Amino acid sequence: MKPFAERFYKSRAWQDTREAYAKSKGGLCERCLERGLIVPGEIVHHIKPITQSNIDDPQITLNWDNLRLLCRPCHEAMHRGTEKRYTVDELGRVTVTG
Repeated sequence: MKPFAERFYKSRAWQDTREAYAKSKGGLCERCLERGLIVPGEIVHHIKPITQSNIDDPQITLNWDNLRLLCRPCHEAMHRGTEKRYTVDELGRVTVTG
């Protein structure tokens, strides 16, 4: 979890939303279910990622249309290649970010 999001993820609003959303999906990974597999979901994933600029916007953070219940392998697959692990500045210097 990114440090700026820690307060949000520990909030009662997120905990209640996460629990209700997972229950509404029968506790099953939505991505696996689309492929005909029955796998328990473990992580409620934000489709549009939470950033420092949108963390206080409930249309991003708590809106069910922006959520998916995923198993750990599917959650990792959703993030693989989408999260930058480094940045390169204008001088070509590489900085590790995560």
